[in-house]
Amino acid sequence: MKSKVQSLVATALSSLVESGRLPAGVDTAVHIERTRQPSHGDYATNVALTLSRQAEMKPRDLASMIAEQLPPSELVEKVEIAGPGFINLFIRHDAYGALLKSIRAEGAKYGESQAVDLPRVMVEFVSANPTGPLHVGHGRGAAYGDSLVRVLRKAGYTVASEYYFNDAGRQMNILAVSVWLRYLELCGEAFDFPDNAYKGDYIFDIAATCHRQNSEQFRVAAERVFEDLPQDPEARIDMIIARAHSILGEDNYRIVFNTGLDTLVDDIRNDLAQFRVEFDCWFSERSLVENGAIDRALQTLREKGLLFESEGALWFESTRFGDEKDRVVRRANGAYTYFASDIAYCHNKKERGFDTLIYVWGADHHGYVKRTRAAFEALGNDPDEFAVLLVQFAVLYRGGEKVSMSTRSGDFVTLRELRNEVGNDAARFFYALRKPDQHMDFDLDLAKSKTNENPVYYVQYAHARVKSVFRQMVEKGIPYHLEDADITLLIEHNELDLMRDLSRFPEVVESAAKSFEPHQVAYYLRELAQSFHAYYNAHPFIASEPAMRDARLVLIDAARQVFANGLDLLGVSAPDAM
Repeated sequence: MKSKVQSLVATALSSLVESGRLPAGVDTAVHIERTRQPSHGDYATNVALTLSRQAEMKPRDLASMIAEQLPPSELVEKVEIAGPGFINLFIRHDAYGALLKSIRAEGAKYGESQAVDLPRVMVEFVSANPTGPLHVGHGRGAAYGDSLVRVLRKAGYTVASEYYFNDAGRQMNILAVSVWLRYLELCGEAFDFPDNAYKGDYIFDIAATCHRQNSEQFRVAAERVFEDLPQDPEARIDMIIARAHSILGEDNYRIVFNTGLDTLVDDIRNDLAQFRVEFDCWFSERSLVENGAIDRALQTLREKGLLFESEGALWFESTRFGDEKDRVVRRANGAYTYFASDIAYCHNKKERGFDTLIYVWGADHHGYVKRTRAAFEALGNDPDEFAVLLVQFAVLYRGGEKVSMSTRSGDFVTLRELRNEVGNDAARFFYALRKPDQHMDFDLDLAKSKTNENPVYYVQYAHARVKSVFRQMVEKGIPYHLEDADITLLIEHNELDLMRDLSRFPEVVESAAKSFEPHQVAYYLRELAQSFHAYYNAHPFIASEPAMRDARLVLIDAARQVFANGLDLLGVSAPDAM
């Protein structure tokens, strides 16, 4: 509806330019927005104020001229000039009636955009190292990223979702030796487990699997592993990794390594699927090394004169693109850095034909934004096609007290535990209620409550109430005829408010997509639920006379469809009963 109003005003401006009443070359782009008060119409534009200087006219005079030039339309009932030159447009009542029937006809497709020439988008999110189960912080990134993908697709974008997992770096080697050391304990070896190894119960489970599958094939005396280690904790763990490679040999080390990797990747994949998060692609960091992608990306930078050697290492001149300092891409020992993999991964995405790259990272990765953006631009890309969206950590509260977390020690609340406690719907909706870069306190008690104070319950209850009305109609044998309903009977202010709110849904989807803010959908659903419940509580449905009943049933059935569509964008179910 908004786009149609926008088109009417743009047509009026073009006609004025063609007739010579406005100068050629005048900007005919039109900004339309919803009015806050029904008395000011449904839509308003300030185009007369913005063009008055170019047109050399007073804003109110220009506004009147534009209003007079508006083409005939079945959509707009009247136009008013307000204030210094705002144009207020009032939508015809029967246009809302047509909207209700359109919503019911389009069903799950209502709110979809048929936009063309939109960029092909890659959204990479979660991408947690497979060194342990996903925790509630990862859950927030998962909910945000998945909702963003859904909203972008609804708005007409071609979108691919991707999980990039580290299967080649130091943290994975720490995971492997953590599993091996627990395996040695199961074999009967005794030693002090390193403080900076992974200690969660899941490590015991993986080690037990390794022991079942390989018996004591990988057992060695603990003294061979721990003798003459350096005192520095980080140096100690690196030495243990080196000894694991030497003692086990590369083939056996890879068996232990892959047991941990495969177990945790499968666990993460299943956990996310249960959370209604599916990825189009799971991308391996190791593949960048094996297929030469890192060498190719660095060669591109070398040809552009953006690499240099110093102290035996290879450096990227990222300061030429706004970074605080230049970055090492290959260490003096010949090993590539994590950043070299990041450059290659960025290059790989563009090679696969994606126009816009969206990264969803935890806020603790904010220091990597400038260097990655620098690499993207240095590779010859438009920086406007690169976006990093940072997600703040989620802090859980239970009984008014903060729940503590620590990943390496294993003392953390997993996403699976959160889902089991509050359910997928509450978790997804609560995550969606905040902008990702805002701090979030997650009230577990509120999420589990079945009251109107619980936002997800409040929205889902609206959908369930509509389904209940139709069930009662069937149970009581009361006929209804929605296709022939007379929508002009809907004149109560609650009915008009609800129809206006339903018409906003496509606009909310478009706005949420353009700004990468799926929380706008959650906010909209809460407001729509408020309008719906106010209407439901104020007016009878089943008890109304037949013509009025049919009209009201059309209205609430359209509302039900919009609730279902909006909840789906957030990965939340729309229950038939509660």
